[in-house]
Amino acid sequence: MTANSWRELLSTGTAQFGMWVASGNSYTAEICAGSGLDWLMLDQEHVPNDLRSTLAQLQAVAPYPIEVLVRPASGDAVVIKQLLDIGATNLIVPMVESADEAAALVAATRYPPNGIRGVGSALARASHWNRTSDYLITADEGISLTVQVESTAGLEALKDIASTPGVDAVFIGPADLAASMGYLGRPHDPVVVEAVERAISDITACGTVAGVNAFDETLARRYIAAGARFVLVGADVTILSSGSDELARRYVVTDKNS
Repeated sequence: MTANSWRELLSTGTAQFGMWVASGNSYTAEICAGSGLDWLMLDQEHVPNDLRSTLAQLQAVAPYPIEVLVRPASGDAVVIKQLLDIGATNLIVPMVESADEAAALVAATRYPPNGIRGVGSALARASHWNRTSDYLITADEGISLTVQVESTAGLEALKDIASTPGVDAVFIGPADLAASMGYLGRPHDPVVVEAVERAISDITACGTVAGVNAFDETLARRYIAAGARFVLVGADVTILSSGSDELARRYVVTDKNS
Protein backbone atom coordinates (compact mmCIF):
# COMPACT_ATOMS: atom_id res chain seq x y z
CA MET A 1 0.00 0.00 0.00
CA THR A 2 1.39 3.41 -0.99
CA ALA A 3 1.43 6.60 1.07
CA ASN A 4 -1.79 8.58 1.24
CA SER A 5 -2.19 10.60 -1.97
CA TRP A 6 -4.65 13.10 -0.43
CA ARG A 7 -2.16 13.94 2.32
CA GLU A 8 0.55 14.39 -0.30
CA LEU A 9 -1.71 16.65 -2.37
CA LEU A 10 -2.48 18.85 0.62
CA SER A 11 1.23 19.16 1.39
CA THR A 12 1.81 20.95 -1.93
CA GLY A 13 0.05 24.05 -0.59
CA THR A 14 -2.12 24.38 -3.71
CA ALA A 15 -5.83 24.99 -3.11
CA GLN A 16 -7.98 21.91 -3.76
CA PHE A 17 -11.59 22.44 -4.83
CA GLY A 18 -14.21 19.79 -4.15
CA MET A 19 -17.89 19.04 -4.03
CA TRP A 20 -20.33 17.24 -1.80
CA VAL A 21 -21.98 14.06 -3.08
CA ALA A 22 -25.15 14.14 -1.00
CA SER A 23 -27.46 12.10 -3.21
CA GLY A 24 -26.25 8.78 -1.81
CA ASN A 25 -26.22 7.52 -5.38
CA SER A 26 -23.34 5.83 -7.20
CA TYR A 27 -24.50 6.98 -10.63
CA THR A 28 -24.43 10.61 -9.54
CA ALA A 29 -21.12 10.11 -7.74
CA GLU A 30 -19.55 8.80 -10.95
CA ILE A 31 -20.82 11.79 -12.91
CA CYS A 32 -19.26 14.12 -10.35
CA ALA A 33 -16.01 12.14 -10.30
CA GLY A 34 -15.49 12.93 -13.98
CA SER A 35 -15.98 16.66 -13.51
CA GLY A 36 -12.33 17.67 -13.25
CA LEU A 37 -12.66 18.82 -9.63
CA ASP A 38 -9.91 17.87 -7.19
CA TRP A 39 -11.96 15.97 -4.61
CA LEU A 40 -15.34 14.63 -3.58
CA MET A 41 -16.92 14.18 -0.18
CA LEU A 42 -19.27 11.21 0.20
CA ASP A 43 -21.54 12.10 3.09
CA GLN A 44 -23.30 9.93 5.63
CA GLU A 45 -24.12 12.62 8.19
CA HIS A 46 -26.99 14.45 6.52
CA VAL A 47 -28.05 12.16 3.69
CA PRO A 48 -29.64 8.69 3.25
CA ASN A 49 -26.29 6.99 2.75
CA ASP A 50 -25.43 3.70 4.47
CA LEU A 51 -22.45 1.35 4.32
CA ARG A 52 -23.63 -0.46 1.17
CA SER A 53 -24.46 2.71 -0.77
CA THR A 54 -21.13 4.23 0.27
CA LEU A 55 -19.34 1.11 -0.97
CA ALA A 56 -21.15 1.38 -4.31
CA GLN A 57 -20.04 5.00 -4.64
CA LEU A 58 -16.42 4.16 -3.80
CA GLN A 59 -16.50 1.48 -6.49
CA ALA A 60 -18.08 3.85 -9.02
CA VAL A 61 -15.53 6.63 -8.57
CA ALA A 62 -12.46 4.40 -8.22
CA PRO A 63 -11.40 4.62 -11.90
CA TYR A 64 -11.32 8.43 -11.86
CA PRO A 65 -8.33 10.64 -10.96
CA ILE A 66 -10.07 12.37 -8.07
CA GLU A 67 -9.52 12.26 -4.32
CA VAL A 68 -12.40 10.98 -2.19
CA LEU A 69 -13.21 11.78 1.43
CA VAL A 70 -15.93 9.93 3.34
CA ARG A 71 -17.79 11.57 6.21
CA PRO A 72 -19.47 9.26 8.74
CA ALA A 73 -22.43 10.52 10.72
CA SER A 74 -20.33 10.47 13.88
CA GLY A 75 -16.93 9.45 15.18
CA ASP A 76 -18.09 6.02 16.31
CA ALA A 77 -15.09 3.67 16.19
CA VAL A 78 -17.14 0.77 14.80
CA VAL A 79 -18.44 2.87 11.92
CA ILE A 80 -14.92 4.10 11.20
CA LYS A 81 -13.64 0.51 11.15
CA GLN A 82 -16.33 -0.48 8.66
CA LEU A 83 -15.61 2.47 6.37
CA LEU A 84 -11.89 1.74 6.38
CA ASP A 85 -12.53 -1.93 5.65
CA ILE A 86 -14.65 -1.15 2.57
CA GLY A 87 -11.81 0.96 1.20
CA ALA A 88 -12.23 4.53 2.42
CA THR A 89 -8.75 5.99 2.86
CA ASN A 90 -9.67 9.59 3.76
CA LEU A 91 -12.11 10.28 6.58
CA ILE A 92 -13.64 13.61 7.58
CA VAL A 93 -15.37 13.38 10.97
CA PRO A 94 -17.92 15.97 12.13
CA MET A 95 -18.47 17.82 15.41
CA VAL A 96 -15.09 17.46 17.07
CA GLU A 97 -14.81 19.67 20.15
CA SER A 98 -11.69 18.60 22.05
CA ALA A 99 -8.19 17.22 21.63
CA ASP A 100 -9.30 14.06 23.47
CA GLU A 101 -12.02 13.48 20.86
CA ALA A 102 -9.49 14.05 18.07
CA ALA A 103 -7.02 11.62 19.65
CA ALA A 104 -9.76 8.98 19.97
CA LEU A 105 -10.51 9.36 16.26
CA VAL A 106 -6.85 8.92 15.40
CA ALA A 107 -6.83 5.72 17.46
CA ALA A 108 -9.91 4.46 15.63
CA THR A 109 -8.05 4.69 12.31
CA ARG A 110 -4.94 2.85 13.52
CA TYR A 111 -4.23 -0.81 14.18
CA PRO A 112 -2.81 -1.84 17.57
CA PRO A 113 -0.47 -1.02 19.18
CA ASN A 114 -0.97 2.47 17.75
CA GLY A 115 -4.77 2.40 17.96
CA ILE A 116 -7.88 0.30 18.36
CA ARG A 117 -8.94 -0.60 14.81
CA GLY A 118 -10.16 -4.19 14.67
CA VAL A 119 -8.22 -6.58 12.48
CA GLY A 120 -10.34 -8.09 9.71
CA SER A 121 -8.22 -7.55 6.62
CA ALA A 122 -8.90 -11.02 5.22
CA LEU A 123 -12.56 -9.98 4.84
CA ALA A 124 -11.92 -6.44 3.63
CA ARG A 125 -11.93 -4.70 0.28
CA ALA A 126 -9.27 -2.34 1.67
CA SER A 127 -6.64 -5.11 1.58
CA HIS A 128 -8.07 -6.67 -1.57
CA TRP A 129 -8.99 -9.57 0.70
CA ASN A 130 -5.38 -9.98 1.85
CA ARG A 131 -4.03 -9.92 -1.69
CA THR A 132 -2.15 -6.85 -0.49
CA SER A 133 0.20 -8.92 1.64
CA ASP A 134 1.64 -6.06 3.72
CA TYR A 135 -1.65 -4.23 4.32
CA LEU A 136 -1.61 -4.61 8.10
CA ILE A 137 1.87 -3.12 8.24
CA THR A 138 1.31 -0.22 5.84
CA ALA A 139 -2.38 0.62 6.35
CA ASP A 140 -1.93 3.29 9.01
CA GLU A 141 0.26 5.42 6.77
CA GLY A 142 -2.26 5.11 3.94
CA ILE A 143 -5.14 6.68 5.88
CA SER A 144 -5.75 10.40 6.39
CA LEU A 145 -7.94 11.96 9.06
CA THR A 146 -9.65 15.33 8.84
CA VAL A 147 -11.67 16.54 11.81
CA GLN A 148 -14.47 19.08 11.59
CA VAL A 149 -14.66 21.98 14.02
CA GLU A 150 -18.08 23.61 13.87
CA SER A 151 -18.99 24.95 17.30
CA THR A 152 -17.82 27.58 19.75
CA ALA A 153 -16.57 24.78 22.01
CA GLY A 154 -14.51 23.47 19.11
CA LEU A 155 -13.08 26.91 18.45
CA GLU A 156 -12.02 27.22 22.07
CA ALA A 157 -10.08 23.97 21.76
CA LEU A 158 -9.00 24.56 18.17
CA LYS A 159 -5.25 24.84 18.66
CA ASP A 160 -5.15 21.69 20.77
CA ILE A 161 -7.27 19.84 18.21
CA ALA A 162 -5.12 20.99 15.29
CA SER A 163 -1.95 19.97 17.16
CA THR A 164 -3.16 16.44 17.91
CA PRO A 165 -0.73 13.89 16.41
CA GLY A 166 -2.36 12.00 13.58
CA VAL A 167 -4.79 14.76 12.62
CA ASP A 168 -3.92 15.70 9.04
CA ALA A 169 -6.36 18.56 8.58
CA VAL A 170 -9.09 20.56 10.28
CA PHE A 171 -12.21 21.49 8.35
CA ILE A 172 -14.39 24.39 9.49
CA GLY A 173 -18.16 23.99 9.05
CA PRO A 174 -19.61 27.52 8.86
CA ALA A 175 -23.29 26.50 8.99
CA ASP A 176 -23.11 24.70 12.33
CA LEU A 177 -20.60 27.21 13.60
CA ALA A 178 -22.99 30.05 12.78
CA ALA A 179 -25.76 28.30 14.70
CA SER A 180 -23.49 27.73 17.67
CA MET A 181 -22.57 31.43 17.66
CA GLY A 182 -26.22 32.51 17.60
CA TYR A 183 -26.42 33.18 13.87
CA LEU A 184 -28.55 30.22 12.75
CA GLY A 185 -28.93 30.19 8.96
CA ARG A 186 -26.46 33.07 8.57
CA PRO A 187 -23.03 31.61 7.83
CA HIS A 188 -22.28 34.64 5.64
CA ASP A 189 -22.68 37.09 8.53
CA PRO A 190 -19.48 39.14 8.91
CA VAL A 191 -19.07 37.96 12.51
CA VAL A 192 -19.10 34.32 11.41
CA VAL A 193 -16.84 34.96 8.43
CA GLU A 194 -14.29 36.65 10.66
CA ALA A 195 -14.44 33.73 13.09
CA VAL A 196 -13.80 31.31 10.22
CA GLU A 197 -10.83 33.35 9.03
CA ARG A 198 -9.34 33.41 12.54
CA ALA A 199 -9.85 29.66 12.77
CA ILE A 200 -8.06 29.10 9.48
CA SER A 201 -5.17 31.22 10.73
CA ASP A 202 -4.99 29.30 14.01
CA ILE A 203 -5.03 25.93 12.25
CA THR A 204 -2.25 26.84 9.84
CA ALA A 205 -0.19 28.35 12.67
CA CYS A 206 -0.20 24.87 14.23
CA GLY A 207 1.29 23.44 11.03
CA THR A 208 -1.97 21.70 10.11
CA VAL A 209 -3.91 22.04 6.86
CA ALA A 210 -7.17 24.01 7.02
CA GLY A 211 -10.31 23.39 4.96
CA VAL A 212 -13.75 24.97 4.83
CA ASN A 213 -17.18 24.73 3.27
CA ALA A 214 -18.02 27.75 1.06
CA PHE A 215 -20.53 27.52 -1.77
CA ASP A 216 -20.35 31.28 -2.34
CA GLU A 217 -17.42 31.93 -4.70
CA THR A 218 -16.46 35.24 -3.12
CA LEU A 219 -16.25 33.64 0.30
CA ALA A 220 -14.43 30.59 -1.05
CA ARG A 221 -11.71 32.77 -2.53
CA ARG A 222 -11.58 34.89 0.62
CA TYR A 223 -10.99 31.77 2.72
CA ILE A 224 -8.29 30.59 0.34
CA ALA A 225 -6.60 33.96 0.75
CA ALA A 226 -6.83 33.43 4.51
CA GLY A 227 -4.94 30.14 4.18
CA ALA A 228 -7.53 27.41 3.52
CA ARG A 229 -6.11 24.70 1.29
CA PHE A 230 -9.21 22.64 0.49
CA VAL A 231 -12.70 24.00 -0.03
CA LEU A 232 -16.09 22.43 -0.69
CA VAL A 233 -17.61 24.68 -3.34
CA GLY A 234 -20.82 22.85 -4.27
CA ALA A 235 -23.02 19.79 -3.93
CA ASP A 236 -24.73 17.48 -6.39
CA VAL A 237 -28.17 18.02 -4.86
CA THR A 238 -27.93 21.82 -4.82
CA ILE A 239 -26.79 21.85 -8.45
CA LEU A 240 -29.77 19.68 -9.38
CA SER A 241 -32.14 21.80 -7.31
CA SER A 242 -30.97 25.14 -8.73
CA GLY A 243 -30.80 23.76 -12.27
CA SER A 244 -34.33 22.39 -12.17
CA ASP A 245 -35.57 25.66 -10.63
CA GLU A 246 -34.01 27.55 -13.51
CA LEU A 247 -35.71 25.29 -16.05
CA ALA A 248 -39.05 25.95 -14.36
CA ARG A 249 -38.46 29.70 -14.41
CA ARG A 250 -37.57 29.63 -18.09
CA TYR A 251 -40.45 27.48 -19.27
CA VAL A 252 -43.23 26.54 -16.86
CA VAL A 253 -43.56 29.83 -14.99
CA THR A 254 -43.25 31.88 -18.17
CA ASP A 255 -45.92 29.86 -20.01
CA LYS A 256 -48.39 29.98 -17.14
CA ASN A 257 -48.07 33.73 -16.74
CA SER A 258 -48.32 34.55 -20.43
